[in-house]
Amino acid sequence: MARLLIQTKEIDLRAMELRMGANRVGRDPGNDFTILHPTVSTSHCEFILSSEGVVLHDLDSTNGSFINDQPVTHAWLEEGQTVRLGNVEMLVESTGVTIAIPRMESPAPVVKPTVKLENGILACPRHEDLMATFRCTTCGEVMCSGCVRMMRRQGGLPLFLCTLCHNKCERIELNPVKAKRGFLGFIQNTVRLKFGGHPKP
Repeated sequence: MARLLIQTKEIDLRAMELRMGANRVGRDPGNDFTILHPTVSTSHCEFILSSEGVVLHDLDSTNGSFINDQPVTHAWLEEGQTVRLGNVEMLVESTGVTIAIPRMESPAPVVKPTVKLENGILACPRHEDLMATFRCTTCGEVMCSGCVRMMRRQGGLPLFLCTLCHNKCERIELNPVKAKRGFLGFIQNTVRLKFGGHPKP
């Protein structure tokens, strides 16, 4: 955060850490920063902090505001400059704004155990009567076409996303287990072959 270091020794306040918006400085205790010095006015100036930097705005003070010994009424501050309010001198240590964004910890996705249908095809963990047609390439979760999230891309193929971790999914190659034929099926195919029919696959 923007910070000014007070160089004048007889001042109790040693540093001013500016908050976003206007920071009023003067002798009056109602200011954001109180500087008890006879050359500082009751409301001497404002340091206005924004995402662009810091502006010094003089409030018609009696003894004036100065940057590098040049009188100013409204001016941008730069790091390393010397600011003087009356006879109180301070150093501009920084003018930047630090915006802290809290880190959000997302819970790890819970992957349910896979269930297979009667024909050996994987079932959707959320709809166990439906077959899984997609698998996540990151977490390995399987899901049916109703659970997968589809995102259309301009000029391209649709992108399928995992319902848990939101990463890319791919279609599952379906290789159902063929049911075994019983003795009756064998006899039926034999009869068809004898009379010119075609056996069932």
